[in-house]
Order: sequence, then C-alpha cells, then structure tokens
Amino acid sequence: MIVVGGEALIDLVPAAGPPGALVPRPGGGPYNTALALGRLGAEVAFCSRVSADGFGESLLAGLRAAGVDLSLVQRGPEPTTLAVPSLAPDGSAAYGFYVEGTADRLFTLPGALPSGARALALGTCSLVLEPGASAYEALLRRESARGLLTLLDPNIRPALIADPAAYRARFLGWLPSVGVLKLSEEDAAWLGGRVEDWLAAGPSAVVLTRGAAGLTVWTRDGERCSVTARRVTVADTIGAGDTVNAALLHRLSGAAGAPVDWPEVLAYAAHAAALTCTRAGAEPPYAAQLSG
Repeated sequence: MIVVGGEALIDLVPAAGPPGALVPRPGGGPYNTALALGRLGAEVAFCSRVSADGFGESLLAGLRAAGVDLSLVQRGPEPTTLAVPSLAPDGSAAYGFYVEGTADRLFTLPGALPSGARALALGTCSLVLEPGASAYEALLRRESARGLLTLLDPNIRPALIADPAAYRARFLGWLPSVGVLKLSEEDAAWLGGRVEDWLAAGPSAVVLTRGAAGLTVWTRDGERCSVTARRVTVADTIGAGDTVNAALLHRLSGAAGAPVDWPEVLAYAAHAAALTCTRAGAEPPYAAQLSG
C-alpha cells in the first residue's frame, strides 16, 4: 500500500460563461496524487483531515470512486480550504488560498500505518500550515525510520510561506528522511539549492519536472537521465505534477529492491502527466489510458 498524506481542498477554477465565473473542483496536491494512484490501479490510502461540510463529502466521494482507502482520514467540522488558481496563456497556474480555520491544517499524527504500507508521499500546503505541518513532519520522520520509501514534493506556494528563510531551513531538515525528492524547476529556483547538495543530504534520487521540456532525474549513484514531454494540446497544467508523483510511486514502490529503470519510469510519468494536461482541472488518467 502507498500512503499519501496532506491536504484535500477545493480549486475554484475559471469556467466558461460570464467573466470571472468559477466552478469548484476537487484538488490539493496530495489529494490529486492519491486520486491518480487509485486510477492507475495502485493500492493507496489517503491520510488527512477532511471537513464534514459538503465540499469535504464530495472530496471523499471522488477518492472512493478511485478505490482509495479512507481509513486514515480524520474528520472535522471546520470548513474546507479553498484555492483560486489563475491561469496563464500557456495553461500554467498561480494560486491564492483561503486557509484560516480550515479542517486540513488541524491534522494530528496518526497511529501506526497499515502493516502493508510500503511508501509514503507528502508535500504542498500540508507541510507549511501549522499545527498540521509539524504532525506531517513527524509522520515523515517516523515512517522513514521504519524503512518506508518516502517521496517529498514541496510544491512551493509562496503566498502561504510567511518566512521563506525559515521554510528553506526546514526543507533541508526534511531531506535525511526523504527517499525521492520531486520538484519543479520553479520549486528549485525558489528554494535556491543545488541538486548535488540535496542528494548529499539524504535522497537517493531527485526528479525535476521541466514543463514542456520533460523530466530529469539525478541519483546518488551518479546516474542522470532525461525524457522529453509528450506533445499535447494543453487545457491547463493543474494536477500534472501530482500525477508525476503518482506515476513515480506506482513504478518505484513495485520495484522491490530491483535496479530502477529510470528511462522507463520517467517516460511513464511524462505520459501520465501529459494526459492530465489535456483536461481542465486535476483529472489524472486511468491505467487503461496509458497502455497505448
């Protein structure tokens, strides 16, 4: 089982119709990652705190439809976090957030994960907003020490980070507990570090997403390889990076200690992300759609 920890929220995305019209869609980097894993056929559980409001119910309904285990989900009466993405002409998105007093940031450290858990993914808002951020950090450290494969996607949202220097220092403190660090070019530029330094701090691999230019991986063993992105008509890029997380975990968690075929893993992730980009909002593909 792959466990994905972090926020579930509602994206208010631009809709066809009157200028400024918005339509609610399920979102949040960890939520999208869990949804994508379920659609890819992985055994996956979502670990979060979700509101008992109508938005929260719709978020959980989407995960159930994808076959995601919800036994690790905490519930609360507080409202659901809202995100408002603004889309650039190339389909890329910037975000504003409504997070005060919302349910997901009140996450508390759970007890033992299911005995079949073999991987844990964390990232995005959940590692920024206290008090939940400290609980997710503790979960990362605990499960890494138990030997789980851990994937971290910082998925930087500058609007939520009040003290960039403190966040950068905290990020470096996570790396000894991280197996795979996945981040975008924008994340890397904001963090201001070097791949070599990140690898030396702990991860066995760093995967960089480069938009239309594709994906690149560096490993602690000195391997470097890249794949190009598939050419598609882009609706938007919402959820593309989260789909990469899911594809990486789906392939890597099944390797069972065997050497990683990074060209194949990256090509699979690039294909899955490209299909997500052809659809408005975070709509990751199903396994059957990647078979061609």
